[in-house]
Amino acid sequence: MEDGGTAGRVVTGSTTERAERAEGAVIGSAVGDALGAPFEFGPPGVYARRFPDGAGTMCGGGGWDPGEATDDTQMAVLVADSLLEHGGLEPADVFRRFQRWAASDPKDIGLQTEAVLTSGDPWDRAAALHFQVNRHAAGNGSLMRATTAAVYFADAGREATMAAARRIAALTHGDRAAWEGTAIYHELIRAALDGADPLAAVLDALAAVHREHRARWAAVLAPGWHPDDATEFNGAVWPCLASALWALRTTDSFEGALGAAIDLGGDTDTVAAVTGGLAGARYGVRAIPARWTDPLHVPVPGCGDRVLRVTELARLARELAGTVA
Repeated sequence: MEDGGTAGRVVTGSTTERAERAEGAVIGSAVGDALGAPFEFGPPGVYARRFPDGAGTMCGGGGWDPGEATDDTQMAVLVADSLLEHGGLEPADVFRRFQRWAASDPKDIGLQTEAVLTSGDPWDRAAALHFQVNRHAAGNGSLMRATTAAVYFADAGREATMAAARRIAALTHGDRAAWEGTAIYHELIRAALDGADPLAAVLDALAAVHREHRARWAAVLAPGWHPDDATEFNGAVWPCLASALWALRTTDSFEGALGAAIDLGGDTDTVAAVTGGLAGARYGVRAIPARWTDPLHVPVPGCGDRVLRVTELARLARELAGTVA
């Protein structure tokens, strides 16, 4: 087994509360993904105009059925499957699962992710070779799928969970900026599962970021940052994570956070998936309304007719968190 196994994973705090936060993270991320998908690449303000009360429903659109999760959650499920089957991180196995999924004609797949997975290069070199040629690999594609691994590695501590995040991110993204953003997200989920405010954990997470990337991440995750300050489209890793934290910081509920994230426009499914993971871990699964979870479904191309609904996602979350009774 590769580094990042189950040794030393000890559940802390109330098992019931931790299970609810883990379910909130996994289900919340999937809900954000599905809720944001119909608004992808649209301008700011579309969500608020469609749902003036700020509540919103799983409306579908843009090729997505109401409640249908996208590649964000599909890849997160594949990561979870590998971690649970092997009892830890086996990067080559995760990469093979990604390849099988990519070859199964998913409705959506990021251009960079597709290029890496279909290149024919070895699993441990494909992303690096792509980066050497293209020099642009700081998309949010490794961040979007990170919630399941973040839940799994949370009990291993800050250093271990951030290291695991980097290794999984590096399977498809050769730019270290994407690794560090994913590592920060892992650490914020870890803090939230322990019952802490993930916003209060930002400084400790930044202290563990690679020194060459720390200043930029500190700037975009600062309390005063606003999405209007972004210098890239929110499909890039920096404004994606920063926008999720902004949505969490400027609202006081799960629903409010997701509404704020989606209303930013752009890469709405991924920004909302990241926001939903953090907000779900912070507020717990009970804060997620049934009108969003009831229609939620996650088809997994490459796995036959497999479709996960909220019950299966809740079970998956408990298994990842080690809180299954």
